Amino acid sequence: MSAAELQETLEKLIESWEGECVEFKEANDNFPTSSFAKYFSALANEANLRGIQSAWFVLGVSDRREVTGTSFRLERTRLDSLKHQVAQETDPQTSFREIHEHFTPTGKRVLLFEIPPAPRGIPIACNGHYFAREGSSLVALSLAKQDEIRSQSLADDWSAGFCPDATLDDLCPEALAKAREVFVAKYSDRIPESTIRNWEPMVFLEKASLAAAAKLKRAGLLLLGKPESIHHLSPAVAEMSWKLEGTEMAYEHFGPPFLLTTSLLYQRIRNIRLTILPPGQLIPLEIAKYDQRIVLEALHNCIAHQDYSRCERILVIERPAELVFQSAGGFFDGSPQDYFLSNRTPARYRNRALTQAMVHFRMIDTMGFGIRDVMFKGQARRFLPLPDYDLSDLGHVVLRIQGRFIDENYSRALITHGDLPWPEVLALDSIQKGKDPSKETLQSLRRKGLVEGRKPALHVAASLAAATGETTEYIRNRAFDDAYYCDLILEYLRKFGQGTRADFRRLILDKLSDVLSDSQKEKKTGNLLQKLRRSGKIYPVAKTRAGIWKLAETEATQSPPDLGNRRQS
Repeated sequence: MSAAELQETLEKLIESWEGECVEFKEANDNFPTSSFAKYFSALANEANLRGIQSAWFVLGVSDRREVTGTSFRLERTRLDSLKHQVAQETDPQTSFREIHEHFTPTGKRVLLFEIPPAPRGIPIACNGHYFAREGSSLVALSLAKQDEIRSQSLADDWSAGFCPDATLDDLCPEALAKAREVFVAKYSDRIPESTIRNWEPMVFLEKASLAAAAKLKRAGLLLLGKPESIHHLSPAVAEMSWKLEGTEMAYEHFGPPFLLTTSLLYQRIRNIRLTILPPGQLIPLEIAKYDQRIVLEALHNCIAHQDYSRCERILVIERPAELVFQSAGGFFDGSPQDYFLSNRTPARYRNRALTQAMVHFRMIDTMGFGIRDVMFKGQARRFLPLPDYDLSDLGHVVLRIQGRFIDENYSRALITHGDLPWPEVLALDSIQKGKDPSKETLQSLRRKGLVEGRKPALHVAASLAAATGETTEYIRNRAFDDAYYCDLILEYLRKFGQGTRADFRRLILDKLSDVLSDSQKEKKTGNLLQKLRRSGKIYPVAKTRAGIWKLAETEATQSPPDLGNRRQS
């Protein structure tokens, strides 16, 4: 929104004042995150019940309807971090559509938190409790209101809707034949094969959840429809787009029948071979950059859970080192962690008719096993980084599948320790991506000799790197001990008489661990200088930005130390 639009919105909200979908707070410089999450739950649920596009939570307006301004989280990064904090306390995980920072004509700073309505059929909870509003008061969401929201999904399956003008002529014969073959293979132990093959086409479609009462469902056209028949689905977009990014650029669109075209899209992906040298071997191991089953599992999940009412296409972006899958709609039931950390089974589906048909055709399962057993454990079995879900864009689910080695020592750890418990595999993947695992899992990995270093500079242990003969990378990732750096600084001052902080930073820069960031290396230099100052070995002679330092008299007469490759034990 522009400043003028925000000012107009603010004036209208103040004029209509507080109600079930609007809340004002004067909060100057502080407001508890837990309270944000409660109000978010209440306002989102009320917005759903009233069918409005946005609810509003406004900071910087008093109970007297006066704009007082607020100094709450002046830094934009801290303000934006509130989105993640609220998402962590809500179920399903969701957050503000936008946080608008607005300055009124009088210079007062006002924050307008735009809250989307709760998803249809799913009330939003805060830390396990559902909230609502009675006028301007925060109250528990009554059972009647909970039932009203949950009942919305009972007749709201887009994929189950009929295409009244569609006929069997709108279906692709090849896709229909393929569907019947897969159905036979799946159910011939329960239904005689001859019976399935003798079903009339419409009878078969009804058995496969793609039709009812001799009418085709939207799911039927998505999976088996001819490309020229998609007008029956308008205004929804039935399309998958493959896009190549990098030094070469290309794209291609794929429409129905999705039962066949998902394999065609997969064939567009360039699938070279990656090599890695297992510990103690001379012959490298070859691995396909992408596994067909993993790619199709991700793509079929996009098709099954896409919110087609948003009229967006499914995107598959191929970059030099990764595949990115993007589908419209939030994660519908639970969070990704629920599925790759445990054995969660979905309790509901956005497109139930479509998912049922895809199960019949062996495209997906409905027990939630695909995310963990196919995609995550499939990547681990191939010794590659695990997939990553990104839900930061609340209107989309984004999945990234790596087609490269981030840290080859992680891959070698999986090769040499094939019996690692699943939580430890997840922890190793977190470490190679610069994240910290839980304390208990980290301790277990240390006991097995798989991890070295201290947070936030954890890395694969030396034993794995040394076993492969590739000690150079390991040496670059390890740090010399502080005494070594201090001796370098002292020797510099003996030779040149004085030095600046910048001189010392250049002196030790190439000897610091590559695991450290630039800011951490800068801080390390300052810590070393202060350590030497406190020990009485050096002193500052000019408290300028450059920071000029000299040797103390007792150190100027000392013999230079041995600066061999001394490292931490």
